Amino acid sequence: MYPIVYGIFYLLSLLPWRVLYLISDGLYLLVYYIIGYRKKVVFQNLEIAFPEKTVEERTRIAKDFYHNFIDSFIETIKLLSVSETSFRKRFTVNIEVLNDLYAGKQNVQIVAGHYFNWEFANLGVSLDSKFPFIGVYMPLSNKIFDKLIYKLRTKFGTLLVPANEFKNNFHFYAKNRYALGLVADQNPGNPGKAYWTHFFGKPAPFARGPEKGAKMNHTAIVYANFYKVKRGYYRLDFELITTEPNEYADGVLTQLLVRKVEDSVRKMPANYLWSHRRWKWSHEYEKYKHLMVEQM
Repeated sequence: MYPIVYGIFYLLSLLPWRVLYLISDGLYLLVYYIIGYRKKVVFQNLEIAFPEKTVEERTRIAKDFYHNFIDSFIETIKLLSVSETSFRKRFTVNIEVLNDLYAGKQNVQIVAGHYFNWEFANLGVSLDSKFPFIGVYMPLSNKIFDKLIYKLRTKFGTLLVPANEFKNNFHFYAKNRYALGLVADQNPGNPGKAYWTHFFGKPAPFARGPEKGAKMNHTAIVYANFYKVKRGYYRLDFELITTEPNEYADGVLTQLLVRKVEDSVRKMPANYLWSHRRWKWSHEYEKYKHLMVEQM
């Protein structure tokens, strides 16, 4: 069954970009106006993040978000067949920030938010990084599509580690040089074992894993902000945060990275994945406020 499914999507990927974007525009109308996929969550999130904006302004952000959301799926299909030459024309990155660290003895932890288009970012980093690039991914329940996505994400050399195996198996990868990609704004499974800080002015918990891993393995931390330059063209900006993670008090690095994410989102709000509940635990803040990281 997999060869048939892969063949169908590969043939779709051969369509010109302009045709695929016409399909995306049609799907946007369906998803936004008829299906209304997670529309309530998106608008609630935007109201929390941007109370100073008018309803019309938040609606414009929401519509632009849905365009980006649908485009990301269509672009993912296109990436199945895109050549390296064509990809390089559509993606740029200041990879020297990452590669300059290779001369040292440290490995690197790359931290980002849930930005569009993460599939471009994954391929772009693995293409030119001196470090073997490791991505953590959540396996899909559908084995056919899981295999399809796996094939795409490893196209230019990315090493993938399933999230459910990361804790037990990452030490095998850590024996060699690596740059590990993680997200700074991941909702924790247990808010009682998280760092709490303000995100757009409202308390929210954040997973401790990225900070704990950086300190345990003494990795350099690099922030990655990737975004759409224009339709079908993306840019990734790396910024070195620190080469001494253990000099920071517990939770401070997480807070710093969350601030980086917030600043990026404020500049380009439609570039963020608003369909996830970013403040799902905030109603329990009184119970966990002792875990709040002190303001920097």
